[in-house]
Amino acid sequence: MSDLTIWTYDWVPEMPRGFVRDLRLRWACEEAGLPYQVKSTPFKDKGTEHFEHQPFGQAPWLTDGDISIFESGAGLLHLARKSEKLMPRDPVGGAEALQWTIAALNSVEMVSVPWWFLEMSGAEDNGLTGWLESRLDHVERVLNERDWLAAGRFTVADLIMADVLRVEKVRAFGDRPATEAYVARMTERPAFRKAHADQMAHFAAAD
Repeated sequence: MSDLTIWTYDWVPEMPRGFVRDLRLRWACEEAGLPYQVKSTPFKDKGTEHFEHQPFGQAPWLTDGDISIFESGAGLLHLARKSEKLMPRDPVGGAEALQWTIAALNSVEMVSVPWWFLEMSGAEDNGLTGWLESRLDHVERVLNERDWLAAGRFTVADLIMADVLRVEKVRAFGDRPATEAYVARMTERPAFRKAHADQMAHFAAAD
């Protein structure tokens, strides 16, 4: 049995299925060929053990032997240290992958997630639309120039950026063909397809 365990909710409503962030860790393990198992924590009635591993009461978290690590980005970087398929070992390629991983979380998702929540709440003028459009335009410019974000190949940076961008509503501003092609290319990868199908099956089994 693998020491790598991805902890996710035992069940979630239909809308977030396919987007709960344990998918990122599943996808990374599939890309890298790292053996792992998935275990559940209650979506409702969170207990003390949950908060010991994830102080904000969220999911996922990752355990690896004596290591317990929360936040999907931190978990991804932990997995990337295990596999050159996710993070190049040369200093330049590694630095490029690291900076774009952080950019996906801090420069794009930091804007896209609060914008999405406000949009879903019916706030027509939420003050974030222009900021989000600007960030998406910057990503489009970069993707017009290259197929991959770092090291000239797939890395953990592409995994996290594609996962941030694959929310269709977030990409619904203007015409960004390079971004659309990039997201399609990333989500056609067999590792993503398996990770996505496995997550959907996990939650469906608890209905």
